[in-house]
Amino acid sequence: MSTYRDRDRDSAPVHRGTARATVLRTVGTVGTRERRSHLTAPRVPTVGIDIGGTKVMAGVVDADGTILEKVRTETPDKSKSPKVVEDTIVELVLDLSDRHDVHAVGIGAAGWVDADRSTVLFAPHLAWRNEPLRDSLQGRLAVPVMVDNDANTAAWAEWRFGAGRGEDHLVMITLGTGIGGAILEDGRVKRGKYGVAGEFGHMQVVPGGHRCPCGNRGCWEQYSSGNALVREARELAAADSPVAHGIIERVKGNIPEITGPLITELAREGDAMCVELLQDIGQWLGVGIANLAAALDPSCFVIGGGVSAADDLLIGPARDAFRRNLTGRGYRPEARIARAQLGPEAGMVGAADLARLVARRFRRANRRRVERYERYERYAQALRTGGTTRTRSRSTQEPEV
Repeated sequence: MSTYRDRDRDSAPVHRGTARATVLRTVGTVGTRERRSHLTAPRVPTVGIDIGGTKVMAGVVDADGTILEKVRTETPDKSKSPKVVEDTIVELVLDLSDRHDVHAVGIGAAGWVDADRSTVLFAPHLAWRNEPLRDSLQGRLAVPVMVDNDANTAAWAEWRFGAGRGEDHLVMITLGTGIGGAILEDGRVKRGKYGVAGEFGHMQVVPGGHRCPCGNRGCWEQYSSGNALVREARELAAADSPVAHGIIERVKGNIPEITGPLITELAREGDAMCVELLQDIGQWLGVGIANLAAALDPSCFVIGGGVSAADDLLIGPARDAFRRNLTGRGYRPEARIARAQLGPEAGMVGAADLARLVARRFRRANRRRVERYERYERYAQALRTGGTTRTRSRSTQEPEV
């Protein structure tokens, strides 16, 4: 397997150990009291894994959110069996475990994860359909495993270590190929009854609008996402629009080479069409955020994902549209809109940090088992000692005549 390893943090301590040989394979599920729990979670290194449509990134993360080491490989093709992706995850974890004392593994998956954080109900870019990922991996890894939606893990990371620190009511918007999202209230990830809350990208904003891969029309992500940005640029280029000549020259007429990062790069260089396209995407972003503010009333929106790299070219228009469309504008506090700080590593860092809570519960359960065993041993020893004493007492008595 071809992997990429980042050792930019070679100065960080690396703990060698054999955690796989010393940790039991049983583990309980994470509870809902995450806000309180993370303060008392063990300060041990854990592995976070971010699984996307094109790459699998795994990293060892300490209790302060610092990445000690990360490795990366391509995501197996979605036509392959789920076991192929599972094999990739196991290989990355075991590779990291050879150099670090790993105590738990957290996985952020691009898909719907059930409320128990054990089963991937549906993953659009992978062949996972009701896949019992947590149990499958725990059968192969000797550490506790936690599975969650990648937007949830990214939001958790931004709340703990990034742009959302200090916020009690936070909404995360991830702009990539589509739109993902997550909700945090009072330090808890709000996953919904069935675990699939936060699918903001499929709110309908234009009745009868662009067809979405989800099967509906007019979904938000069809107007404010990386796919929407690239679609608009390619349509203008294909029509040989005068405003598209700059980007046509850059790709030498090869329209499929037009990508989101290229559009952002040209916009920073002052290309009028690319600036306008990002403004359009930002305006639709602001409209959707205003709708979410009406429904959820958070104190902060954190904008992440690859498209957020455009920064104020995108977020500036979003703030303007948000103010224009906010229900009760002028008579209510406005939520802060901030760009995510942790970049593409947020999902990995958040997954590792949430896994640390699993490690705490595992350690507690293991300690209780040890304590029960020790109590039993003391009781059994007392019985053995008492029985021997009584036997000896009888043997020293005078025999009856």
